[in-house]
Amino acid sequence: MNPDMLVLAAGTVQSTPFLDRLAPARAAGFNGISMFAADFEVLTAAGITANEVRMRVADAGLVLTEVEIVGNWLPGARHKVGLPDWLVALLDRATPDYVIEMAASLGAQGITVGEMFGIEASYDCAAEAFAKICERASDHGLVVALEFIPTGGVATLNDGWEIVRRAGCDNGGLLVDSWHFFRSGSSLELLAQLPPTAIKSVQICDAPAIAEADLDDAMVHARRLPGEGALDLSGFITALGASISQVPIAVEVFSDALAKQPIDEIARRCAEAAHRVLQGDVK
Repeated sequence: MNPDMLVLAAGTVQSTPFLDRLAPARAAGFNGISMFAADFEVLTAAGITANEVRMRVADAGLVLTEVEIVGNWLPGARHKVGLPDWLVALLDRATPDYVIEMAASLGAQGITVGEMFGIEASYDCAAEAFAKICERASDHGLVVALEFIPTGGVATLNDGWEIVRRAGCDNGGLLVDSWHFFRSGSSLELLAQLPPTAIKSVQICDAPAIAEADLDDAMVHARRLPGEGALDLSGFITALGASISQVPIAVEVFSDALAKQPIDEIARRCAEAAHRVLQGDVK
């Protein structure tokens, strides 16, 4: 099974300047790439315009699938022990309007939304906030993908689906990340029951069978390439069903060890690992 849009995720290659990721991504066989809001901030600080970024991405034969991540969208205190100050500051300024305007200027297909501060809200409250984001994004033709994160206030697939379902927006859906899925104890049965339109984006990586003691740390430092851990990625891909061929499939491997390798090698290994998983060549 080959996805229509295989994406090299920003988190996998965050130590490499954005424009330097483009040629290696395409050479490795990726046809999409994602971007952090912080990536664009670095580019604009260097005097590089959104229009220039759009042209460089297109010239490389790639599509900018997502700008990540709206982190300031639920009411509540924005502080969490364990998050570095720079990340707290970034998430705090990454409001819906900020990221939507950025994504629209860059010609991205969509944006992602996540909750990392640990702010808890009722499903109805979160659905109302999510629906407002979707409404604003629809004015620019953007898709909005809600990512559930086990250490945040929207922690599981069930949580994310309840918010998306109650919001009821055609351009809104879920971002299902294999690391978040398994580390949150989410259900393959529920995943398989979701309508294909519920899922707007997928991210894959791997991890050891036993969950790490510090999930926040492991989430951003110690993931593994697809097929090099013990997660049931075969079951995960099967449960996604028809969605797997209809949405961007990103390889997102936050890994200090992988990041030490040259960008060309990282891109090649990620593409090869993704294809093995998608073709069912994993245990």
